Amino acid sequence: MIDNLDQLIEQYRSELFDSVIPFWLEKSQDAEFGGYFTCLDREGNVFDTDKFIWLQGREVWMLAMLYNNVEKNPEWLAAAEQGARFLMEHGHDGEYNWYFSVTRDGKPIVEPYNIFSYTFATMAFGQLAKATGKKEYEEVALRTWERILERRNNPKAKWNKLHPGTRNLKNFALPMILCNLSLEIQHLLDENAFARTTDDFLHEVCDVFIRPELGGLVMENVLEDGTLCDCFEGRHMNPGHAIEAMWFIMDLGKKMNRPDLIEMAKETALKMLEYGWDKEFGGIFYFMDLKGCPPQQLEWDQKLWWVHIETMISMIKGYALTGDERCLEWFNRVQDYTWSHFKDQEFPEWYGYLNRRGEVLLPLKGGKWKGCFHVPRGLYQVWTTLKEIKAAQESK
Repeated sequence: MIDNLDQLIEQYRSELFDSVIPFWLEKSQDAEFGGYFTCLDREGNVFDTDKFIWLQGREVWMLAMLYNNVEKNPEWLAAAEQGARFLMEHGHDGEYNWYFSVTRDGKPIVEPYNIFSYTFATMAFGQLAKATGKKEYEEVALRTWERILERRNNPKAKWNKLHPGTRNLKNFALPMILCNLSLEIQHLLDENAFARTTDDFLHEVCDVFIRPELGGLVMENVLEDGTLCDCFEGRHMNPGHAIEAMWFIMDLGKKMNRPDLIEMAKETALKMLEYGWDKEFGGIFYFMDLKGCPPQQLEWDQKLWWVHIETMISMIKGYALTGDERCLEWFNRVQDYTWSHFKDQEFPEWYGYLNRRGEVLLPLKGGKWKGCFHVPRGLYQVWTTLKEIKAAQESK
């Protein structure tokens, strides 16, 4: 039972609609060239004008999703469509291969090596097609979806710098995000295509990357044949990634009427959270090594905004869908850490990067990796889930 439910619902609603979304609407839009600035300092001043395509797509998606699901706010739709125009004109090579980054006025900087530029373009145009009914947006989403499926087995395509055949690894991130993406664009797919692709993605996540021999922990990389690999990449653990993926699985389980999927995802999220929690300083480690060896990434012990926000989503959904009190206990614990460490008490939006002790490492509000996505999406997801919990309690 959540005692302060009404207060929590208002807390998340107010932070989302009175602070975070107004911040991005005011500070990020490029009135001269279109698209969005994402490199914003603590107060929202632009400190770099390069535009990262996956973050452009994320902001289009965020605004269009709120328009579709919360309120037909013309300001949100206008801001989403201007970002979409920039993406259509400058974000890809004409064949729906989406660059990683472009200059402020849209000249390519980094080639289309990153498949997540594609996934978030698909999400963005899928939501815009739903919001507007425009066929041009639907076509962009579906053409990009086809590109993603073509590149599933080699996500970096010709830009892959690894020598083929020596240590061919496959990564958790793509099947994980595709579980979410297939649900995002279900309205554009026929029933058979949705079922076929979703079953495939679920198999990858549940049967390949979740490892029973490791007590149900989730690996970030395995060899192509599904076996473990004792190397830096093969021992690499990303607790936040795994926990985020589990609320995607919960959403699919709810949609497909699969309580077994929901239960599996809830248990996996709890295991990864217990595994990744820093028992000395609190918070969740960014990266870990399966065998406790020194991690390759020097930022391994940082505490990142998205890890904690995605964990809050998984825990509150796990509680709402199963009633497991462990999820509520962890939600409260992670929520206390997140709101007390990442929320800027003076200026809007949240910090992204803390050191292990929980001190602000970088005061920026956006950059190359942080944009209008995890904070507002997390606030939205927790807000709506809390409202569902309230409705369920009132119906009893």
